[in-house]
Amino acid sequence: MRKGSARTAYGVLLTICFCHMNNDMLQSLVIASYPTIKENFHLSFGQIGLVTLAYQATASLLQPLIGAVADRRPSPYALPVGTLFTGAGLVVLSTAPTFPMLIAGACVLGIGSSVFHPESSRVARMAAGDRPGLAQSLFQVGGNIGGALGPLGAAVVVLRWGQRSLGAFSLLALVSTAALGAVGLWAKRALEEQRAQSRREGLGPRSALDSESAPPLSKAQVRTSLAILLVLIFSKFVYLASFSSYYTFYLVEHFGLPVASAQFHLCSLAGAVAAGALVGGWMGDAFGRKRVIWFSIVGALPFALALPYVDLAWTEILTVAIGFILASAFPAVVVYGQELIPNRVGMVSGLFFGLSFGAAGLGAGLLGKLADARGIDYVYRVVSFLPAIGLLAAMLPDLGRRSRASRVPADAAPKAADGLAEGGVADTP
Repeated sequence: MRKGSARTAYGVLLTICFCHMNNDMLQSLVIASYPTIKENFHLSFGQIGLVTLAYQATASLLQPLIGAVADRRPSPYALPVGTLFTGAGLVVLSTAPTFPMLIAGACVLGIGSSVFHPESSRVARMAAGDRPGLAQSLFQVGGNIGGALGPLGAAVVVLRWGQRSLGAFSLLALVSTAALGAVGLWAKRALEEQRAQSRREGLGPRSALDSESAPPLSKAQVRTSLAILLVLIFSKFVYLASFSSYYTFYLVEHFGLPVASAQFHLCSLAGAVAAGALVGGWMGDAFGRKRVIWFSIVGALPFALALPYVDLAWTEILTVAIGFILASAFPAVVVYGQELIPNRVGMVSGLFFGLSFGAAGLGAGLLGKLADARGIDYVYRVVSFLPAIGLLAAMLPDLGRRSRASRVPADAAPKAADGLAEGGVADTP
């Protein structure tokens, strides 16, 4: 590992945070519009689950592949391409006349996520300096804030003007495209500085992240740790899928709330998830990833077990607590995985984000079938046991609070930062 200090490029991180917010707001907007879509097309819960599965499966299958390719040939300008796919998916969904066209639009939306998430997570890692947990939290919190705004947009706009109003939101994808063009320019210059530094040291061309040292673990330990992390991600996102796809229906059927009111409850849950993601990364930097992973997943268990049996007021309290605690795990999980295999950041990010989308999609499909067969209340009684899988976190090796001073070499970082400022995104030391 190189010596020296590396600056955190806050301008880059905040821009990626904003674009992640836009991207995930547009995606959650579609999910929050399910009551309108269900009524327009006379769909069952199982068919609603298939729409989610189409979107999530497309994203999950492509993300690890795109991340692995990016490790070998970093492509910062792929970022704005991803947002264009997201915008196109919204246009298709807004004008879809049939159920198969809904599925097609969901797939296009998934392609946008599959391109955006691995490469943006890589660039966030490059810009992290010696604060990888905080950087991942900022990246995550953008998406979670977007997830909170999506139901609000659905309640205010889509419920009033219908399915076709989804197309108007695609204009926000163009805003992200312009912003990510500037981020791509910064990342390109940062990589060029790294390669120049490597050539001067006779090390050959490599990415800006390959200079990090791997932890002193055997290959078997690394594989086992990755498998545990993947299982934890699966349990976390299947559980959260019960909220993202069916929480609105649960509130309407179980408590008799109007749809608009239920959407605002979903918005508060998403806000708690955003706050948890922000705190989780900082805690991982301060106290170690393993401790945060352990607390975040197992800590939600008592609240999850109690949720199906309480009144509306306690349902609101418990869902906010669950969202906050569970969300604090993901930034720590992603950084922990990146530290296990430091020269495969794109692949690890794509694998984790891909599995999160795939687990959510598979969970949505299966839970939809279960809701059709046994009712929505039964779904929440079943999924309440999923956080117990977090006990596997006890088997993870403790990597400690590892220093990350080599995102960009100390002598290259100022030049890269200057290049970013010229590209239109400010950098803060």
